[in-house]
Amino acid sequence: MRYHSVMSATDPITGKTAAATGGLRGFFRKLGARIGGGFLGDLLGRQIDAALLEELESRLLTADVGVAATQALLGDLHQQVARKELKDEAALLQALRVRMLALLKGSARPLVLDPTRHPNVVLVVGVNGSGKTTTIGKLARRYVREGRKVMLVAGDTFRAAAVEQLQAWADRNDVPCVAQSTGADPAAVVFDGLAAAQARRMDVLLADTAGRLHVQAHLMEELKKIKRVLGKADPSAPHEVLLVLDGSQGQNALAQARTFHAALGVTGIVLTKLDGSAKGGILFALAQELALPVRFIGLGEAVDDLAPFDAEAFVEGLLGLGGTTP
Repeated sequence: MRYHSVMSATDPITGKTAAATGGLRGFFRKLGARIGGGFLGDLLGRQIDAALLEELESRLLTADVGVAATQALLGDLHQQVARKELKDEAALLQALRVRMLALLKGSARPLVLDPTRHPNVVLVVGVNGSGKTTTIGKLARRYVREGRKVMLVAGDTFRAAAVEQLQAWADRNDVPCVAQSTGADPAAVVFDGLAAAQARRMDVLLADTAGRLHVQAHLMEELKKIKRVLGKADPSAPHEVLLVLDGSQGQNALAQARTFHAALGVTGIVLTKLDGSAKGGILFALAQELALPVRFIGLGEAVDDLAPFDAEAFVEGLLGLGGTTP
């Protein structure tokens, strides 16, 4: 079995090198530029003074960056402006760029699969409507194209047509899917899926789960049960607890992340729907409070619309730098 490294210079989906200006980096710049219109907008070109920084602070908060992350980003800029150390737009952009990258760099950590493990178990969780099942389908496509043997397991046994939806993704990617009838015990279904994946020496097992509100304690307990049952079959499983968050939910997505992380020990995040109305600032809030890796960004509805998070390209687009350092 041939594997493409997640750190490879060539992306297996786009076929572009990491240095390419198009593809994923181009998307992040476009996304950042759109969000940047809300962050910065007509602020640039104005005199660099305390009033401008106060307006910038207000816009960061409005864009879902959150209080703590906004304070971290602005830092001592007020003092620098008072000391006239930031005399022009280029100096302000550079100061913001340094702070934004410092905050986000730790979040841009890819999901690394162990090629000696059969399978790598990825438990996918999140609230209703966040895009869990679609994300699983996209991940399956990515891993199949990397040359990995992938299996899906339909742990969402409650939602109408959930099993059929996951099976459709399995058929589309030509991978097996373990499922039972609606109403079956989710933990038992996932346990059977792991046993099947072990027997067939699959490389990746992607486990879907039922969506639930983070405030539904009894349903969160069910997720804990699924995690415990996986651990009985393989003491190291699950190897990734991947939380799918809807980027358009703003600070509510942060509240969800807090609860799921406390209950399950989330190891990675997929942020979806950033191609829509999402303001994007939640990336900074997540990084500031939880410091969890953002594994992927959902870019749209197409099967290939899933990209590893690129912090540098995102910040460059946000500040309108076009890939250059001021």
